[in-house]
Amino acid sequence: MLENRLNSDANLHQDRRVKGSGWALARCTQCAMRQFCIPQGLEAAVLPRFEALVMTSRTVRAGDTLYFSGDRFHSLYAVRSGSLKTFITHREGREQITGLRLPGDALGLDGIASGVQTLSAVALEDSTVCTLPYGGLKDLGRELTAMQDRLHQVMGEQINRESTQMMVLCSRSAESRLASFLLDVSERNELRGYSPSEFRLRLTREEMGSYLGITLETVSRSMTRLRKLGLIEANAKDIRIMNFDGLREMAEVASVKHALPRHGARQESR
Repeated sequence: MLENRLNSDANLHQDRRVKGSGWALARCTQCAMRQFCIPQGLEAAVLPRFEALVMTSRTVRAGDTLYFSGDRFHSLYAVRSGSLKTFITHREGREQITGLRLPGDALGLDGIASGVQTLSAVALEDSTVCTLPYGGLKDLGRELTAMQDRLHQVMGEQINRESTQMMVLCSRSAESRLASFLLDVSERNELRGYSPSEFRLRLTREEMGSYLGITLETVSRSMTRLRKLGLIEANAKDIRIMNFDGLREMAEVASVKHALPRHGARQESR
């Protein structure tokens, strides 16, 4: 049954709308992001069975769409290299950025509930992703408790990240939101073995504003303020954090200052 399910899912994935994609066999044991990805913590005896489910890794060129909102849900994806943004499109055509996915992060979880993708996912740079047929994952989870537990953990991690982002949007000033965002990217880079102090932001400032709930102009003003305070250096998309303690203080102090607005007052971060 598992083999038939995998063959069915493989056929469904032949017509994905990613222009100029390259396809290659994926091997978790050879992937540097394995410790952050879905197979994290699986025993050596279980890993080959999981690896057999990974259909391919494929290249998604910068600006290409991995999946669209409204697509039928068939698979989860794991970022192998590069980065992608997830977003939902409002009726008037405006994009609301909901996430920045880095190597090791999972994509596609939003489609599990209804069988249809709620979000769209687009590559911010040339990236590679691994395709994990959800039907095969469920079948393996029924046989192996460790696999089922790991899937639940991945879902929980994403819920926690989105809850943290909601807290940032609800209670912090523009400078605090930006400081928190830069610290988050820094910490995620460090976990992956990259520099925590120097990195390139693949999101445009307009996209950052969408993600942080502030305008493009406010992003620019906040970036300038952090630079004048000596907390960061910024050259286009290239960021260098100069003062981690100061940036953390900006995130935390501004959060406390704006956590309890006056009764009846309208909180404005734009």
